[in-house]
Amino acid sequence: MSGKIRAVLCGCGGICKAWLNPIAGFDDVEIVGLVDIKLENAEKIKQECKLEKAVTGTDLKKVLRKTKPDAVFDCTVPVAHPDVTITALKKGCHVLGEKPMAESMKAGQKMVKTAEDKKKIYSVIQNRRYLDNIVAYRDFIRSGEIGEITTLNGDFYIGAHFGGFRDVMKHVLLVDMAIHTFDQARFISGKDPVSVYCQEFNPKGSWYAHGASAVAIFEMTDGVVFTYRGSWCSEGINTSWECDWRTIGTKGTCTWDGGATIKGQAANADEGFIRAQKDFTVPVEKKIVHGGHAGVIRDFLDCVKNGGVPQTVCQDNIKSLAMVHAAVKSAETGKKVAIKV
Repeated sequence: MSGKIRAVLCGCGGICKAWLNPIAGFDDVEIVGLVDIKLENAEKIKQECKLEKAVTGTDLKKVLRKTKPDAVFDCTVPVAHPDVTITALKKGCHVLGEKPMAESMKAGQKMVKTAEDKKKIYSVIQNRRYLDNIVAYRDFIRSGEIGEITTLNGDFYIGAHFGGFRDVMKHVLLVDMAIHTFDQARFISGKDPVSVYCQEFNPKGSWYAHGASAVAIFEMTDGVVFTYRGSWCSEGINTSWECDWRTIGTKGTCTWDGGATIKGQAANADEGFIRAQKDFTVPVEKKIVHGGHAGVIRDFLDCVKNGGVPQTVCQDNIKSLAMVHAAVKSAETGKKVAIKV
């Protein structure tokens, strides 16, 4: 594809600035339309982001007809993702959407099938993959220095006061946030989910209506066990948004605080009750030009222009979505659940 990619952004709420700010720095994409269920939201974003030429509206189909875009950016709430994505794909647009793909596996599978039928790219924002720190952590773990991975632990504790739809959303932590951690676990380990047992709860003092905390044990491929502990109503000593990680291998362990600190140790002796350990320094090199949301968007745009498959393409991301919905089912039934895509 030559020339600028013409794009319509659907959903002009709080998250859209995380998209539009980096997009403003790319000279090969133009926002030609803004859609929101409240026209005043679209008009406000048009003015604030100086998108004078963008068509605004409340009906995606009408804006697509007027603008004839190459791509649609879906920044709507999760319940709207299937309708927005499928509408855009059927109109011949590539789609990059916010996580999670859908609030059900059936809807997610339909979205993937539509993308395949229409031979269009549908990719999902999993911005944690586009960080130098997580790439350095993954690369060290896969280097063999701590042996083969056996166990992966991810802790997420944030006291987040959003207001709005999340405050009343069912399974709020699992459905709206945990997919980031679950996708990170797949990215770090290179393993895919097999089964899960999950307990979800809403602790005393929670300002959410449902499911602000959860603990889950996942069986992954090759016998790896991934454990998740998380809360969105945890005040004090918060983890980073990228979580606090511990990966255990057959020879040693590597931890990452979700920020700048990665520590590795492995046994370097064959005797002793507690074996002597060798410390590893894991440097973080600045390799990623565009990080976070900007990285996902840049990857998507490059693949639309030049061909190729984005790292967070729907055919891969649905595996992370499957982890979410299996965890929800386990929490609801109190039983271990097999994970199928």
